[in-house]
Amino acid sequence: MGERNSTAVTYFILVGLSEHPRAQIIFFCLLLVVYLIILFGNSFILFLVQYDSRLHTPMYFFLSNLSFLDICFTSSSIPQTIINCLVRMPIISAGRCMAQMCTLLYLGVVECLLLAVMAYDRCIAISDPLRYAVRMHDRFCIQLAGLSWLLAFFLSVVPTLATPMEVCSHIINHFFCEVLAIIKLSCSDLRLNELLMMATSSLTLLAPFVFILASYGRIIGAVLKIRSTEGRKKAFSTCSSHLTVVVIFYGTAIAMYMMPQDKTSREQDKLASLLYGVVTPMLNPLIYSLRNKDVREALKKLLGEKKVF
Repeated sequence: MGERNSTAVTYFILVGLSEHPRAQIIFFCLLLVVYLIILFGNSFILFLVQYDSRLHTPMYFFLSNLSFLDICFTSSSIPQTIINCLVRMPIISAGRCMAQMCTLLYLGVVECLLLAVMAYDRCIAISDPLRYAVRMHDRFCIQLAGLSWLLAFFLSVVPTLATPMEVCSHIINHFFCEVLAIIKLSCSDLRLNELLMMATSSLTLLAPFVFILASYGRIIGAVLKIRSTEGRKKAFSTCSSHLTVVVIFYGTAIAMYMMPQDKTSREQDKLASLLYGVVTPMLNPLIYSLRNKDVREALKKLLGEKKVF
C-alpha cells in the first residue's frame, strides 16, 4: 500500500465467511480451539526446554525459536479473525492492514529459513555425529537463528515497502490481510511487484525447500548405514516428523506464491493460508515433542511420575 493509496482507501472490509453465517459460527469455534492448542502447545515447549537441562541442545534451541515464532505468527492474525467472526461487517484500517500484512509476511519467511536451519542441524547430527558438538556449538546456533530473523526482514518487509501499490477496492476476500489478497485489489502496474515477489519467493521458499530435500537425502544415506534396527527406526521417526511439517508448510506456500495467480481471490487461497498459517503451528509442538523420547522424559521429570506414557 503506502502513501499513494492511503488517501484513496482508508479502511478494508474482510469478507472471510461473513456471507455464510452458519459456517462462520463453526469456524469461530474451531479457530478458537486451535488457537488455544497453539498457545498451550508452543508455550509448553518453551517452558519445558528451559526447565530441563537435558534439552539445552541445538535441536531444542531451534525448536524453541520455532515455538516462539509460531506464537507470534498466529497471534498476529488469529485473535482478530476470531473477533471478526462475531462482527457482521469486519473492518480494519489501512494502517493496521498494512502492519498485519508485513508482520505475517516477515514471520512466514522466518519460518521458511528456520525450518531449513533445523534440517541442517539434523543433517549434521545424523551424518556426522562425532563432530556434531564441535560444529553446532552455542555461538554458531545463535548466529544461525539470528541470521534467519534478520535475513527474513530484508527479504520480505523491505521489498514490500519499497514497491508501494495503488489499491482501488476496500473489500478483501480473505480472513486477514494476506499479501496476495491485497495485491489482487491493486489497479496499478504490478509487473515490478510480481517480479520482486517471484525473486524473493525463490530465495525464501524454493531455495530452502531444495536445501531441506538435499539435507534429508544425505540423512537417509547416513541412516541406511546404521547397523542397529532401533537406531534406524529412531532416526527415521525424527526425520519423518520434520518432513511432515515441511511438506504441509512449503507445499501450500509454494502453491500460493510461485504458481500463476488470477485477479480474483479464490476459496483455495483462504484454505492454503489456513494450512500453513494455522494448521502447521498447531502440528509443530505435537510432531516435534510428543514423538520425541527426550521430551517425554522431561515431561516425566516435571510431573514427578515414573510413567506418563
